Amino acid sequence: MITLYHGINYGLQLTPIHQILQQSIFSLFLFTFRNQNMEYEYEYEYTFESFLIDLSVLILTVLVGIYFYFRHCFKYWKRKGMPYVEPTFPFGSISNPMFAPKSLGEQFKNFYSTFKGKGHKHLGVYGFAAPMYIPIDIELIKNIMQKDFDHFVDRGIYHNEVDDPLSAGLFSIEGAKWRNLRVKLTTTFTLGKMRMMFPTLLECGHQLKEAMDAANKKHEPIDIKEFAACFTTNVIGSCAFGIQCNCFTDTNSEFRKYGKRNFALSCLELVKSLFVLFTPSLSRRLRLAIVPKEVSKFFMKIISETFNYRESSNVERKDFMQLLINIKNSAKDVRGNGIGLTFEELSAQAFNFFVAGYETSSTTMTFCLFELASNPDVQQKIREEIQEVLVKYNGEITYDALGEMKYMGQVIDETLRKHPPVMILNRKCVEPYKVPDTEVVIEKNTAVVISVLGLHRDPEYFPDPEKFDPDRFSEENRSKIIPFTYLPFGEGPRVCI
Repeated sequence: MITLYHGINYGLQLTPIHQILQQSIFSLFLFTFRNQNMEYEYEYEYTFESFLIDLSVLILTVLVGIYFYFRHCFKYWKRKGMPYVEPTFPFGSISNPMFAPKSLGEQFKNFYSTFKGKGHKHLGVYGFAAPMYIPIDIELIKNIMQKDFDHFVDRGIYHNEVDDPLSAGLFSIEGAKWRNLRVKLTTTFTLGKMRMMFPTLLECGHQLKEAMDAANKKHEPIDIKEFAACFTTNVIGSCAFGIQCNCFTDTNSEFRKYGKRNFALSCLELVKSLFVLFTPSLSRRLRLAIVPKEVSKFFMKIISETFNYRESSNVERKDFMQLLINIKNSAKDVRGNGIGLTFEELSAQAFNFFVAGYETSSTTMTFCLFELASNPDVQQKIREEIQEVLVKYNGEITYDALGEMKYMGQVIDETLRKHPPVMILNRKCVEPYKVPDTEVVIEKNTAVVISVLGLHRDPEYFPDPEKFDPDRFSEENRSKIIPFTYLPFGEGPRVCI
């Protein structure tokens, strides 16, 4: 038997791989060459060069292992006999987020349209190595969101109460904890409480008008997305936190600054966000945080100051923050369990309220104004309706006056159809589910993704889908819309509150 030694060649021609192994960590062991006449022993002295070689071998081994793990995972839908989008390493079926020409929502819309065009009722895709199920058939979507909701009660959205406490909002928490908190928070958004907040909303509207008038006098172009974001920040800051943000006059508003920062992701943060989205369980084990550290620090500070001030001064307001404080201080929940909210949980719900309303509302406002500018006939019709209603209310914008602006409601509904701010809806299978009329079983913990944009732009449900047509939502036409084809706020028990 012949064994290779570091620095010793017994007349053998060494291959490159042998030369690498010869200098690697394997040479730390005492090797012995024996023959009939002699015994050689050579003990290896470990060097930095050997360390680099060992590290390279280790990294190469890990990468090869990961590659073959992905290859195995990428056969998941094929083994189930499901139609699927061919994945590539490492992002799966989605495009590299740093170079993707289309958003994630548009990619899922393309998956939906392509496979529906081939006659499929569902398909499988991959987010990194994680399999995801996409329903196409409207009955499947209805089953998942409502009829068989008990199988898909969770969203499967990342939350980490320990390492990223602000991520544990109502949108992402699961199980009984979600059910209980949902019941409590729903009481915030009754018509009566919306009416009470209307004066605050109206004041923010006046600030928006003044800012636009000032820009108009200077003959300056208006970045409507920025104006909409400032307006939304003012509304949420006041209605939810009891804070006057003054984003139009205070260019250094911290609320605006950190609101923008939460959505302004670098390439690395974008990749991390997708990884967290598709692999929430692994992300929790890796202790990843999705909320930027400086954003988390700012909001925790603001919420803490607001809470402490109201508690110490015995101040109460009719806003979202007060409801959270009341829940926190309650002795029992709706089922009689003694579990109020911790301060971290209260903070998560307040932050969730800000995030859920900030980007979605400002984006919808922006697209709505874009469509009005692109469709002067629609703009003229809505202008006439506003003028007609305001005459009835002596020129005052009131809660009831807005309720009478039916065509305005149609314009907003059509904006949400053509440009849904939330383009996909997430669910997680919490127990095995056999897809009706198939042999496919969706396994526990499998992610389910519903393409809202795909449904909203489907010509079967909305003829000429690229056309902006508010009359789709007139009283006579609204009843023709097939249930679960229009999902700007979701549907079923987890519909947006």
